Amino acid sequence: MTDQPDLRHGESRSAETNSSVIVDFREYKQSKDPLPVTFHRRELDAILWIYGRMVGEGEWRDYAIDHLKDKAVFSVFKRSGEMPLFRIEKNPKLAAKQGAFSVINTNGMTLKRGHDLSQVLKVFDKQLKLVEK
Repeated sequence: MTDQPDLRHGESRSAETNSSVIVDFREYKQSKDPLPVTFHRRELDAILWIYGRMVGEGEWRDYAIDHLKDKAVFSVFKRSGEMPLFRIEKNPKLAAKQGAFSVINTNGMTLKRGHDLSQVLKVFDKQLKLVEK
């Protein structure tokens, strides 16, 4: 004979195997698929103010915003089909180190990095212009 109970008449095995666990779906989804990093409204206002000024000067013509798992990126372009002239990045993992905000040029060189976005954006106060050969 086996140790298994006879289940022919609709009996259940035990209360332990049929117990259920209640899981909050929002918490489960966030743990499996965390929200992307985004720019806050004041951060975006500061970036768009610089963008508007540079468009007015004829330096920039297009932009793109990417919200990724590990960082948020605001890319600016001279022409929409090209590589970005500059990327303004927010990387929260670097906040405790050299600062979450950085400005990176086309070649991937970090021009300025810091904890305060307004200070980092001062790199555009200097006349940075595209030099074409």
